[in-house]
Order: sequence, then structure tokens, then C-alpha cells
Amino acid sequence: MADLQIYESYQRLLQNEDLSTPLAAILALTEMMERSTAGTMFELLNELKGSAEALSRQSPNPIGLNAGCELFIEFITLFPHDAASFSELKTELIRQGQQYAKQALTYRAKIAELAFDFIKDDSVILTHSYSRVVLQTLLMAHKRKRISVFVTEARPRGMGIKTAEMLTAAGIPCSVVLDSAVAYVIEKVDFVLMGSEAVVESGGLVNAVGSNQIAIIAKAANKPFYALAESYKFHRMFPLSQYDLPSHNSRLLSFQTPSGNPRTPSGRRPSESSLAPNHTASIKITQEDIARNNPDIDYTRPDLISLVFSDVGSLTPEGVSQYLVGMFAG
Repeated sequence: MADLQIYESYQRLLQNEDLSTPLAAILALTEMMERSTAGTMFELLNELKGSAEALSRQSPNPIGLNAGCELFIEFITLFPHDAASFSELKTELIRQGQQYAKQALTYRAKIAELAFDFIKDDSVILTHSYSRVVLQTLLMAHKRKRISVFVTEARPRGMGIKTAEMLTAAGIPCSVVLDSAVAYVIEKVDFVLMGSEAVVESGGLVNAVGSNQIAIIAKAANKPFYALAESYKFHRMFPLSQYDLPSHNSRLLSFQTPSGNPRTPSGRRPSESSLAPNHTASIKITQEDIARNNPDIDYTRPDLISLVFSDVGSLTPEGVSQYLVGMFAG
């Protein structure tokens, strides 16, 4: 029942367009603390860790929420206090969690201001999929400078179309690019501006699938690749390849067994020469079939990233590693 409650709280919080998955996870854990009957700090931490694990198990892509849960549990563990009772301490922790989430909503504006200095007048920018912080940065830049934006379609979810619609409505010259046409358009681009689901300990980026190939193309074309990430998306995970991501499973990119080919009574497939043209099965592959067989996110190596703009400053990928070490060192 507790697992169901935490997941329902998380899903309800995600209905707020301003909340990203790490913040929704932090607020869900804060609500769990309000309902908790734990009588000691040890019991409370165990409940928090159990709730975080329950959220992770029930999410098909737990990377962002894991970053939020990890940060919040570390904060609770190291929180200095002089409370007279555990009840007072728990009340203060709940208040601090709510206050942090409220403050964290201002981080996108800080990042937009930081990235703004790197956007020159008449810049042509390439972005991918949908990112709240990238959108806010582009809208801010549009108020003071002339910019044009290429937005990838970002299949399988197609979230780039949402970005393009919002930019166009704001009066920003915008064009949707096929994911397969990034190499075609890259010569017209001044730099790439990319959002993130997480920035990992290596300084690499986890984001909507297609981000990695855009970074590879940008590197080959000698174009800067800038990532924007709030510090609550920094995650102590160290993937070495796409297949180290927790969202990967054996069903992705698997080879489908043809279902329409006729077989002989022995179960063996007959030779092609023995099949008459009118016996050839008609195979139809839908976009839904393709989406189910493909990943939603991918991993971009740190050597492909020029800078990471965050509320804690503009960092090199190595700087992200140093920041994470300091943040979780107590």
C-alpha cells in the first residue's frame, strides 16, 4: 500500500508542467515523510530508501527520479540540526524539502542567464526534443537578440514538435528537422543547445534518444555542444555505454521473428523458389511497433560535450565530476 501511495503521489505531482521528474520525486518523498509514523531517524531513512526503490521499480525510465531521490536522501542524512525532539526534526525536514523544490524552480532562470552570454546576435541554434530549461533560455534570448532555431523531430515520442510549436508561437523563426537530417543541417548551425534528463558522474549526458548522434555529428563538424542541466539532475551513475543505462532491457532493438512466412509440415521454412508470388505474406510494420523496439534515451560521452550550464555555474564535464564528489562527500 505504501508503494502504491508513493507512486500515486509522484504521478500526481508530474501533472504540474513546471515539475521535472527529480523534483516530483523529491516532493513525493516529502509527502511520504508527512504520512510516516517512524519514531527514529534510522526508521525514517529506511522508509525513504524503500519508497525511492519502489518509485524506481515502477518507472520505465528511473534515471531522473533516481537523481532526485539520491539527492534528497543524502540531504536528510547530512542535515545539521539542534531540534529538541524527533518530531520537531521531521517537521523541519519536511519544510526544507518543500522549500528546496520551490527554490529549485528558479534554477532554469539562472541557467538561462548563464547561457545567454554564449548566444550571439543572429545565432542559428540546433536543439533536440523538448526541454523546459532550453525553452526558457531560447525565449529569454529572443527578447534581446535575433535567433533562429532548428528543432529535431525527436522520435519516437516526437517531442521536438511541441518545442517547435511553442517557439513559433513566441515569434522565433523555427524549422523542424528530421532526426535523419541532422548531418545535412549541421553546417548551418552555430552551436547545439541540449537539455538533459541527467548528467552523470563522468560528466556525460543522459537525454532523449538521438542526443548522442547529434553530439557525434557536432563534434565532427567542429560545432560547440552545450548541455543545460539543473544541479538536481546531477547523478552518481557511471555508465560506460548505452547498455549500462537502467532503462535498457533485452527487448530493445531485438530481432523480431517473422510471423507471415509459411512453413512446411516439418516446421522448416520452404525455399524461396518454391513459394509462388501469391503466397508471399504481407508484412506491415507500424510506428508503434518501431517505438516499442527502440530506446527512449541514450548516453552521450563527456568528450563530446563542450560545457554544461547549470545553476551552480558553467562547468566542463570534469567539473561535474568534481562537483558531485564535493556534494556527496558531506
